[in-house]
Amino acid sequence: MVINQALERFDYRKVSLNDDFAEKILEHYIKVLDPNRSFFLQRDIDRFKASVRRLDDDLARGKLDTGFEIFRLYRQRVDERARFALSLLDQGFDFDRAESYRFDRTKAEYAKTRAELDEIWRKRVKNDWLGLRLSNKEEAKIPGLLRKRYEGLARQVRQFDSNDVFEVFVNAYAESVEPHTSYMSPSTSGNFDISMRLSLEGIGAVLRAENEYTVVQSTVHGGPADRSGQVRAGDRIVGVAQGLDGAMEDVIGWRLQDVVDKIRGTKGSVVRLQILPKSAGSDGKTREVSIVRNEIKLDDQAAKSFVIDHMGSAPGRRIGVIQIPAFYRDFSAESNGDKNFRSTTRDVRALLQKLLQQGVDGIVVDLRGNGGGSLTEATELTGLFIEDGPVVQVKDSFGKVEVGRDPDPGIAYRGPLAVLVDRNSASASEIFASAMQDYGRGIIIGEPTFGKGTVQTLIDLNRFVPGHHDDLGRLRLTMAEFFRVNGSSTQLRGVVPDIGFPTALDSDKQGEQALDNPLPWAEINPVSHTQISLGNRVESLRQRSEQRIRRDPGFKMLMAREKVLEEVEDQTVVSLREQDRRLESQQREHVLKDQLNAFLRAHGVEPVDEDAEDVDQKALEKQQEVIDRIQVQEAAQILADAINLDLSAR
Repeated sequence: MVINQALERFDYRKVSLNDDFAEKILEHYIKVLDPNRSFFLQRDIDRFKASVRRLDDDLARGKLDTGFEIFRLYRQRVDERARFALSLLDQGFDFDRAESYRFDRTKAEYAKTRAELDEIWRKRVKNDWLGLRLSNKEEAKIPGLLRKRYEGLARQVRQFDSNDVFEVFVNAYAESVEPHTSYMSPSTSGNFDISMRLSLEGIGAVLRAENEYTVVQSTVHGGPADRSGQVRAGDRIVGVAQGLDGAMEDVIGWRLQDVVDKIRGTKGSVVRLQILPKSAGSDGKTREVSIVRNEIKLDDQAAKSFVIDHMGSAPGRRIGVIQIPAFYRDFSAESNGDKNFRSTTRDVRALLQKLLQQGVDGIVVDLRGNGGGSLTEATELTGLFIEDGPVVQVKDSFGKVEVGRDPDPGIAYRGPLAVLVDRNSASASEIFASAMQDYGRGIIIGEPTFGKGTVQTLIDLNRFVPGHHDDLGRLRLTMAEFFRVNGSSTQLRGVVPDIGFPTALDSDKQGEQALDNPLPWAEINPVSHTQISLGNRVESLRQRSEQRIRRDPGFKMLMAREKVLEEVEDQTVVSLREQDRRLESQQREHVLKDQLNAFLRAHGVEPVDEDAEDVDQKALEKQQEVIDRIQVQEAAQILADAINLDLSAR
C-alpha cells in the first residue's frame, strides 16, 4: 500500500504496521464513525476487535475489507436509529418529568442491548425537542424540523460511496500516526484545486468536528467571520443557508467536509449560519449570522500599532503596541521581482520607527490569536530585536537538525519589550515568543500558548508509483519539529509566560494537548546564544500585576466568562425538565450579560444586543475592541512597571 510506504519512510513519527498500531487504527476509525457512542452496540465493538489481528496484514497488502465491513454495519445501525427517532416524533414528550440525559457519551460504555440504546435515543430525541423549544421555535414546527434532521442523518450516510468510505478509513489510519497527518482523496484534492483556481471563498474560519457538531476552532483575523463579530472559537454551526432567503439546512451529524462544502461558495455571495454559542451549552438560544463570502486580503492580516498612555500605575509613560495577527509574506509579489513586497517584518520595522518618533518608552508585541504562518518571517522578525544569533532549530524526519538564524546583523529596536500571547498563539508565534524568552530580550505575558511545534507538507502519492495513471490523492505528512535555541521543543507545552494571566484554562483542555495522539514534548542539544537574565524583577512585576488584576473590572468580567465556559465544557449531563433547563440557561446568561454590560458601561460603551434582528456592526466592533484592550492594557502596565524598576535600580 502506497500510503504505508509514505508514512513509514517520511512521517516524523516513525510507526510500524503491527498488531498494536492496527488496534489504534481500529479504535480511531470507530471513534470517527460513532464519536458519541450512540450507534454501535457493545457486541459490535467486540466483533470488530476480534478481527484486529489480521488488520495489519491486510493493510500491508492493501486490503481494506475490515474497514468496509465495519462501515456497512455502521450504515445499518444509523438507519435503525433514524427509524426509531422518527417513530417518537408523533407521540410528544412530558417536559415536567424529572429525568436527565447524558448528551456527551464520548467516555460512556457502549449500550449492551437494543432496549438500552432505545432509551438513550428516546432521551436524545426529547433533548433535541427541548433544545428547539428553548430556542423559541414554534411547537408545531418542531416535529418537522427534527424529521428533517434524522432523515438527513440517514441520507448522509447512505450517500457514502466506496471512495468516501476509503477516505474516512485511510484518514483514521493517518490520524492514528498523529493529529496533523491526513489523507486527501482524488475527489477531495480536485475540489481543493478548484477552490484555489476559481473565486470560491469561505468565511475565514478553521472548523473541526466534535461529536456530531461542527465547531469553530478559530477565526482568521480580518476574515468575514472575524469581521462579523458574532462567530467565535468554540461556537457550534448547527445550520447553513444560502443567500438572504434560502432555507436553513440542519447540519447536526453531518460530515465536516460536507458542512465546509455548504459554507464555501462564490466570492461576494451570502451564507447564513445558525450558531449555537459556546457559552450557551447544548440548550441555549441559537443566533443567525449573515456573512458575505470573501477572500482574506493581506491588508486585513497586516500588523497595526497604537499607543497606550495615561496608565494609573505609571503616569507619564507611553507604551507602543504592535498587533501581529499572522506571519505573512507576499510570496507572489516577491517572485515577480517586486522589491517592495509586503511582509510582517517589513511592516513591523516601519511601525517601530513610527512609534519611536511618537516618543514611546517601550513596545508590546501582541501575538494573541496569531496561529502562525511564514517561518521565514518569524525568524526575520526576531532579528529586529536581537543583534544576531540562532532563532529556531528544525529537526526533520531523518534526524537532521538545521538552525534558522537571524539573517540581518543589525537591530531595529533595543528598548524595553514585552510579548503578549494567549492559548491561540501557535507555530511561528511560538518561535518568536520563545526566542525572546530564551534571549531574555522581552517579558512574555499572558496565557500558555497552543503548543504546535510540528511542520507539515502535502505530497502527491503518485510520485511513489511511477507510470501509474490513476490519481491516488495526496497525503499531508508531519515532516519536522521545531525546537527552541535552548533545545526545548515548543510541541505540546508551548511557551509558558513569565507573567501569566488568570484567564488561562487547564492545559489539557486547550491547544495541542486537547488533540488525540499528539507528538510528545522533546528536547535536543541547545545552540549557543547570548542570554540576558530578567533577574528578580519578574516576581515583583508579577505581584504588582496580580494586585491590579484583582481590582480590575475587565478581568473580573473575563474570569466570570471563563468560569461559565469551563462549567459548560465540563458538563456532560443535562436535565430534561423544561423548568430546570430554562432556569439554568437564564442564570448562565445573567452572569455573562450583567458582568459584560457593567464593564462596557464603565468604559462609556453601550452594550450591543447580539440577538437583535439588526445588529449595529460598528457598535459591535467597538464593543469587541474595548474587550480586547483589557489584556493588552495590563501588558502595557507591566512593561511600564519594568521600565520604572530599571530606572530606580540605577
